[in-house]
Amino acid sequence: MDHEQLKPGSIIRIAAFDDVPEHDFEVLTVEEDRVTGIALTGPFAGHYGEPEFDLIVALRS
Repeated sequence: MDHEQLKPGSIIRIAAFDDVPEHDFEVLTVEEDRVTGIALTGPFAGHYGEPEFDLIVALRS
């Protein structure tokens, strides 16, 4: 995925990791190697996170 398209407010899909299923995530900031934001779905819904770019599987909107 082209990380140049990411911006605050983007909704992205995060890959499954450990025991956490794929989930939607709202981007707050785009950093050098990761994004920051809030999980929208899944077990961490409503929680802040900082996933690295390699965990992003799709740009949803």
